[in-house]
Amino acid sequence: MSILHIDSSARLTDSNTRIIGQYLVNALNTKMLHRDLAVNPLPAISAQDLMGVHGSSDDQRDSLHSHLALSNQLIQELKDADTLIIGAAMYNFGIPASLKQWIDAICRAGVSFKYGEQGPEGLLNIKRAFIITASGGTPVGGDMDFVSGYLSLICNFIGVKEVLHIDASGSKGSPEQIIESGKQQVDSLLANEHNTETLGVS
Repeated sequence: MSILHIDSSARLTDSNTRIIGQYLVNALNTKMLHRDLAVNPLPAISAQDLMGVHGSSDDQRDSLHSHLALSNQLIQELKDADTLIIGAAMYNFGIPASLKQWIDAICRAGVSFKYGEQGPEGLLNIKRAFIITASGGTPVGGDMDFVSGYLSLICNFIGVKEVLHIDASGSKGSPEQIIESGKQQVDSLLANEHNTETLGVS
């Protein structure tokens, strides 16, 4: 088993998503690749190169080749993982711009998804994703939460078989209470998963 852990919170210390995400990584205790989009953001991309990455282009310019190589690398990281962990802080009711740029780089027709007779089909075959959402006072799953549902859609779109949510919203109380609640959610999800595997339930 291997993990791809994506962090995107601009808060580098005392971040709910970072602390809970690391707790989850430690609990899973397996090979892990960590990509921190706040510390190491993806390079800016021009409109011309963005169109080239997502379309068939025989242009030989160096910038397009560079962005294509990066997109291929990011998709390969997903292919190499069976568990995806995404820590997402809510900014102005949506995901961080750095996380959206990563999504734009990994959602490529014919590479990470294809269009079939029944609509889009994910190609990455990832076993599960854990989405950790920190939303301040906005209830996770509420009408103004455009983070957790959107990330679920993206995960399903690229071929994640199961999406699990961890609520790290500020409505749960003090920072200590939020972190403790997040850890309890992790423990519960992993315990349920273990019990399901032990019982042989698919």
